[in-house]
Amino acid sequence: MEVIEKKPERLVLKLDIKESLANALRRSLAEVPTLAIDEVEIFRNDSALYDEVLAHRFGLVPLKTEKSMSAKTEVALKLSKTGPCTVYSGDLKGNADVVFDKIPLTILGDGHKLELIATAKLGKGINHAKHSPGLCYYRHVLEITSTPEIDKIVQSGHGLIKPEKKGSKWICDLREAEVDAIRVLKSDAVSESNEILFIVESYGNMDAKDLFLKSIEALGDNLDEVVKELK
Repeated sequence: MEVIEKKPERLVLKLDIKESLANALRRSLAEVPTLAIDEVEIFRNDSALYDEVLAHRFGLVPLKTEKSMSAKTEVALKLSKTGPCTVYSGDLKGNADVVFDKIPLTILGDGHKLELIATAKLGKGINHAKHSPGLCYYRHVLEITSTPEIDKIVQSGHGLIKPEKKGSKWICDLREAEVDAIRVLKSDAVSESNEILFIVESYGNMDAKDLFLKSIEALGDNLDEVVKELK
């Protein structure tokens, strides 16, 4: 395994694993518990949006998920605004940190008010999209036959890894447009290697590295459950 990029918002790994395992890890991301607004009690809503629409919008606001939180965790948040103004996600006040405080939620006219109390709980993306912690996807590292024309495209490419030449082939990662341009020059020049670029992008609820590690834990728990049922 090689770590290509490690930032709070994105983790990129180069792995020598089968697609079946990569896909299992990708799907396991939806089983990582994250905090999201689950209930909204609206006392006054003078905006143009129905209560149900507002509740859905608040549910999709990413909240920081702390390691100390459990299935019993409930966090209260309050909001009270008077127009004219735009109501942003950062106007929510309570014991949970809003990841992005400039998400516009609704607009209030002159003298209009919005007052509510929200309760955030832990949940999983397999049950509701508001608990999805991020994106996870993968693709194969490419092997590309070297020619003078192809070399120019590869060396000026914009992939996630630096092109490396091994013998008569390049080991690299390219954009689809660059791959298409190479195939125009030589139709059989591009093939997939055994290595995979595995990318995890966080919505901000927790670091991408932690999402990856918890995905592994979730997959392990599911496998343990299978073994238990088969005994």
